[in-house]
Amino acid sequence: MFNNPPEHSRPTATRREFIRDAFGGFGGLALASLLNEQSVRAAATDPRLPRPAHFPARARSVIFLFMAGGPSHIETFDPKPLLNKLSGTVRPKEFGEAKYQFIKTTAKLLGTKRTFRKSGQSGIEVSDLFPKVATCVDDLAVIRSCHGNSVVHSAAQYELFSGRITPGFPSMGSWMTYGLGSETDSLPSYVVMPDPNGALPAGQPMYDRGFLPAIFQPTMFRPGEKPVLNLDLPNGISLSERRQTLDLIQRLNTANLQSDDYEFSARINAYDLAFKMQTEAPAVLDLSKEPQETLDLYGIGGGLTHDYGRRCLLARKLVEKGVRFIVVVSGGGSGNLTWDAHGDVEENHLRMAAQTDKPMAGLLLDLKRRGLLDSTLVMWGGEFGRSPEAESGRGRDHHNLGFSMWMAGGGIKGGQVVGATDAIGLHAVEKPYHFRDVHTTILHQLGLDQRKLTYPHLGRNERLTFVEGNVIEEIV
Repeated sequence: MFNNPPEHSRPTATRREFIRDAFGGFGGLALASLLNEQSVRAAATDPRLPRPAHFPARARSVIFLFMAGGPSHIETFDPKPLLNKLSGTVRPKEFGEAKYQFIKTTAKLLGTKRTFRKSGQSGIEVSDLFPKVATCVDDLAVIRSCHGNSVVHSAAQYELFSGRITPGFPSMGSWMTYGLGSETDSLPSYVVMPDPNGALPAGQPMYDRGFLPAIFQPTMFRPGEKPVLNLDLPNGISLSERRQTLDLIQRLNTANLQSDDYEFSARINAYDLAFKMQTEAPAVLDLSKEPQETLDLYGIGGGLTHDYGRRCLLARKLVEKGVRFIVVVSGGGSGNLTWDAHGDVEENHLRMAAQTDKPMAGLLLDLKRRGLLDSTLVMWGGEFGRSPEAESGRGRDHHNLGFSMWMAGGGIKGGQVVGATDAIGLHAVEKPYHFRDVHTTILHQLGLDQRKLTYPHLGRNERLTFVEGNVIEEIV
């Protein structure tokens, strides 16, 4: 004789029992749906909450000093005595071939008028274009063997920021805020400070969030003395009254919020962030209360250095308040207004370096004395370098086969040079590092694993590095 089965596992015997049992299950599903909707609404109010890194991080934020247009490695951080000796001759065949946009096959090699001096205890050679940065060289890891896939400005700028030569993919700033969230709820987590001379060939899409949720898009500051407008409360409106208005808008917005409406969620968050910025951002963006010694350190109020110095100081203040990723752009518009030295590399680089040398050194020194350099990774570079051959006699063409970048702070081992180009600066021949390796190294310093930092898009788990990159082990 069989015992009766326990009540919790008794099979359904009648239609009435089936309906009763099914409704119990539907109730559970309904409850789960409600709980999920509540979590979605909660996330919509602050979806940038900090998230743990994949492993212990050395850096918590990044400042990218973006030299738009492509600074010449030959004039800056990669001295080439042989190039000077061969100046005016056709490139020897043993150095191989190179594809350019504008240089003819009969072009002659062009030596540099710059002089290089060993600086710091490390003795790294730095061009006389950067006498102030040279004083900080022991904090720099100079990578002389960088290379990319494109000689076209727009494609190379996309690759520099997103790892792809086409638009539509997330920039490294968006990836990093997606991976780590924000350390501040009253300031943007990702800020771009463009040059006042205008947009670049790749435009705003190179900085953008691509297919990531809209909350991870950058905040574009305005050029000039007022990077953010309308931070002051309207006349006659108190902070509590503005808060009540925002709360009403928030309740209306979230009343029927769909779980997958990322664009609307980002707009809701933008309203809340804008309110919070009215309480904290004015003090951060106000440089009038900075000590004169600090303003002088950055070259603020000093003619050529004023604008870039002001933006570098803002970058330090933003990092101090927890902003995750900041791009400070040197060069705007096109052609000679950037580091794009087609016509006369000497005139172009002397002018562009005069605008940036003191502000960049000031930033490094200021971060260091405030104890922020250890946790802030500072990176310098452009979308490519410049050609060893002359264009129109005095200029240099785009060059993606070998060029220089540097990193400092954020756990980077400074006072060293990594990799090398050949004797005329044509190809990266010793320890070549692609943009994807630069991206992987930045992620590593932030405690992020390139294989784990992914996002599903069109059936594929996309990532910043696309083809797997390598950490530049020598500098970490």
